[in-house]
Amino acid sequence: MATQPEQQQVYREKVQAELNKLNAQVDEMKAKAAQAQADAKIQYNSQIEELQTKQVAVQKKLEELQTASQDAWEDIKTGVEAAWLDLQQSFQNAVAKFDQK
Repeated sequence: MATQPEQQQVYREKVQAELNKLNAQVDEMKAKAAQAQADAKIQYNSQIEELQTKQVAVQKKLEELQTASQDAWEDIKTGVEAAWLDLQQSFQNAVAKFDQK
């Protein structure tokens, strides 16, 4: 059976892998935005900036999780999950807007 620190490490690695995957998808959006016409490009870039802000927030929460004490770990994990959910919802909204173009 895995110890608490091992479980925490697995959780951090899982979230980091998901964040890396999403980062790659945002990079694809950036490439599409670069190809878009001027008015669409402005909308794409606005969506991308919002996503990048939320990506940074998730990354910071992961860093907090890395250094959290055992007592604070669950609270910070809850914050990571909330930030991750917010990022995922924003990403889905951005994808939907990109697909409409």
